Amino acid sequence: MRIAFLGLGNMGSHMARNLHAAGYSVTCYDIVQEAVDAAERDGLATAASGAEAVGEAEVVITMFPAGEHVLAAYQDGLLESAPQDTLFIDSSTISVDHAVEAARLVTQAGHRALDAPVSGGTVGAAQGTLTIMVGGDSESFTQAKPLFDVMGGNIVHAGDTGSGQAVKLVNNMALAINTIAAAEAFSLGENLGLDPQVLYEVMSSSAAQSWSITTNCPVPGPVPDAPASRNFRPGFATALMAKDLGLAKAAIESTGTPASFGMAAYEAYTAFNTQENSGKDFSAIIKAKQKKG
Repeated sequence: MRIAFLGLGNMGSHMARNLHAAGYSVTCYDIVQEAVDAAERDGLATAASGAEAVGEAEVVITMFPAGEHVLAAYQDGLLESAPQDTLFIDSSTISVDHAVEAARLVTQAGHRALDAPVSGGTVGAAQGTLTIMVGGDSESFTQAKPLFDVMGGNIVHAGDTGSGQAVKLVNNMALAINTIAAAEAFSLGENLGLDPQVLYEVMSSSAAQSWSITTNCPVPGPVPDAPASRNFRPGFATALMAKDLGLAKAAIESTGTPASFGMAAYEAYTAFNTQENSGKDFSAIIKAKQKKG
């Protein structure tokens, strides 16, 4: 299966390398030349443009920052450059509306489409253990499933077009709320004079247990591999969480869903997403919850 992989950022680069390591023919492209050079050093084939990369592809995987980038790339040559009936898999995290529009453009051009956002951070991308949430028809999902199995450990066919993106934004809204709760709990514990290790031992094995505590603990020490123990190096950056919560906010408003905690999480991460914090792991939100001075 010939694959074109477009978008070699912190996540996409690992996903492309895993497909290459599994024996697939992968041709890569990114607008950042350093990312292309890194892929070449790892033995992957590269192209001078996205249109060139997809020229002989059976499957095109895109991993872009936002929905407008996906739509622009599709309209600016990708769809017309790919062979007929190419399967386009978009693993970017974008709005449901953008995912539906992207699929419409793909099918209109004589191709097939899946939306397949991922969760699991750079560690999951590197280890091939991502959760991949897929929206689209069953036949296309079946064709893509072997590729998903290389890149991820938990593959879920969520339903029709846009369903993958819908699951992703709901999941990340809950993750943000849990992370803020963990940050506030550890901050309160600190102000009460508690040892964070003691607090972790209780919370990680009791009713308060969550991924935001056991894996992504927001204080340094209890989880040595957590971003907090590595000066909040992501992981999953604050800027990306703020973007995803913007998508959740739009969905909350368009559906009229009462979600006060989700909206509060959106407001908290929007305020925290400053130039100083945008590149840090999203668990660094604890800094906004600690007493000053």
